[in-house]
Amino acid sequence: MNFRAILNGKAVAEFDQTPGEVEEISPGVYSVLRNGQSFAVRLIGGPGNYEVAVDGHRFPLQLEDPRDAASANNTSEQSGRVEVKSAMPGKVVRVLVSDGDMVEPGQSLIVVEAMKMQNELKSPKTGRVVKINTIEGATVQAGQVLVVLE
Repeated sequence: MNFRAILNGKAVAEFDQTPGEVEEISPGVYSVLRNGQSFAVRLIGGPGNYEVAVDGHRFPLQLEDPRDAASANNTSEQSGRVEVKSAMPGKVVRVLVSDGDMVEPGQSLIVVEAMKMQNELKSPKTGRVVKINTIEGATVQAGQVLVVLE
């Protein structure tokens, strides 16, 4: 999963969760490896009000999760049959819906654990669950269809 760091309204870096690129070395302090350079970065504040301290300088920082941006940019609901796919390989830890269930946009459908993080896959539309292609405990691949909605 990638995250975009935005300083003063400008995207300055994209980080994925590849081990070694960003490592938390103590609470709120990260070692960041970018283009062969290593930086010690202190994260101050909380969601919506972050600051980052690097080499004695402090900057306001916004972290953007592309999953949130995609849903915010999609103001019209999807229509027709929709396949909800796993964004990355992992293990299904919870299936939160059943065949035939009615769901709303943003409703959690399945929880997939990848790289020790749990990711909720959410419904992109109002609809009915017509097929669940996995079970709890199953290993899934990136791009694998897990739920089909109508």
